[in-house]
Amino acid sequence: MSSERTPVVFIHGLWIHGSSWAPWMETFEGAGYDPIAPGWPGDAPSVEETRANPDAQAGKSFDDIVAHYQAIIEGLPARPILVGHSFGGTVAEKLLGMGLAAAAVAIDAAQIKGVLPVPIAALRSAFPGLKNPANLNRAVSLSADEFRYGFGNALTPEESDDLYGRWAIPGPAKPLFEASVMNFLPRSPLKVDTKNEERGPLLLIMGGQDHTVPEAITKATLKQYRHSSATTDIEEFADRGHSLTIDHGWPEVAGLSLKWLKEQGL
Repeated sequence: MSSERTPVVFIHGLWIHGSSWAPWMETFEGAGYDPIAPGWPGDAPSVEETRANPDAQAGKSFDDIVAHYQAIIEGLPARPILVGHSFGGTVAEKLLGMGLAAAAVAIDAAQIKGVLPVPIAALRSAFPGLKNPANLNRAVSLSADEFRYGFGNALTPEESDDLYGRWAIPGPAKPLFEASVMNFLPRSPLKVDTKNEERGPLLLIMGGQDHTVPEAITKATLKQYRHSSATTDIEEFADRGHSLTIDHGWPEVAGLSLKWLKEQGL
């Protein structure tokens, strides 16, 4: 692809493999961008390989993930647009605040430092990782029922189970533990430079039925950016859950993201 195309880096979240971005990549390429979707450190190229070797992700921290994507970005010909989901959205916010991206779309992004609401649904969704302190340095997998609660609650059980079979992978529990104590640590890795006046534009997208990142979290995240004049927008899909990047309705979310990027002149 031509280096004149703006790079786009897709960043997956916890428990979903990066290859799930393939339809988005095709759509963004067709819209004139140059997309890539590298996995987290320790991810194997396929879902099956990643499931077979969970220890490769064990103990990976939020800083490890950020550093991994920073190195990828620094190898690109231009500052990219970042599109991240869940913890991937939080990584995108962090990198945008660091001035490493032209813009970011953070979809159902996990909490950043300073966000105080922790709805019961979010705690229940994180419980598979947090329930055992020994999980701190382990990789943890979701059961189909846990996936259905955290990701597929706005879907039919059949579609949720299908997505689980196609995309679910083990993931490091450490970022969950780091998020659980971030507001008690002055130097939490989940601290984002929300006051950066020079950063690129940011779009926050939330699902109104999301259990893993309920809309209260995204609305509280928006308030963290109130001291910056840089563009920060928010959009909601009221009837969607945490699966909104991979379920049958993903084209609507991708279409909104592309429309917003064009409005930003990107």
